Amino acid sequence: MNSGTLYLIPAPLGPSDITWIIPPAVRQCVAALDHYIVEHPKTARRFLKQIGCVLPIQKISMQVLDEHTQAREYEKLLAPLLEGSDIGLLSEAGSPAVADPGAGLVRLAHQKNIRVVPLVGPSSILLALMSSGLNGQRFTFHGYLPVENDRRTKKIVELEKNSLTGDQTQIFIETPYRNQKLLESILSTCRDDTALCIACNLTLADEFISTRTIREWKQALPDVHDKPAIFLLQG
Repeated sequence: MNSGTLYLIPAPLGPSDITWIIPPAVRQCVAALDHYIVEHPKTARRFLKQIGCVLPIQKISMQVLDEHTQAREYEKLLAPLLEGSDIGLLSEAGSPAVADPGAGLVRLAHQKNIRVVPLVGPSSILLALMSSGLNGQRFTFHGYLPVENDRRTKKIVELEKNSLTGDQTQIFIETPYRNQKLLESILSTCRDDTALCIACNLTLADEFISTRTIREWKQALPDVHDKPAIFLLQG
């Protein structure tokens, strides 16, 4: 029996017009699937209703893959694929397996010669980089910075130095409720002429994207508390 295909499905980054961010062909492909691996079933069901799912929601199989899922459980998640069924991998928001659970599962799928197909949709990291005006040839994504103040400050100094020596954009994120503290740390640590892009609520109605020097940000500090944001730094 031939294996099924693992489709990597980007999800909206928040409440928005899905026709604007998910292409029709992708919605058509996703709507026909009856097996999913999801981060949160409730959010996944809402997404499937938005795209016009062909099958009744209650007849769709959903397995959970989140930050608590152990690697030993991946075999079970992939079982329907090995039996010939296609599966959609759906994260909470944005692109699965990029700053989200799923990379280990995808790696195992490759090891088992399962076809992996990435579908087109929003990636907050790339959207932020595209719109920042910073170096898109050389960049590094670091995920979350340390929470503890001294370690976070040390990391910001390191990122700025790496950016200066390597002409490289440094990209990172924070839990939304800690965004403001991170921003204050950046402004108190970095050189005045370092460029910082703040990209908040990407693809949403109140989207905010702006690139300014640290000196300029100090004159008008934006409110990024509790807003999903990407930070991009280039010295």
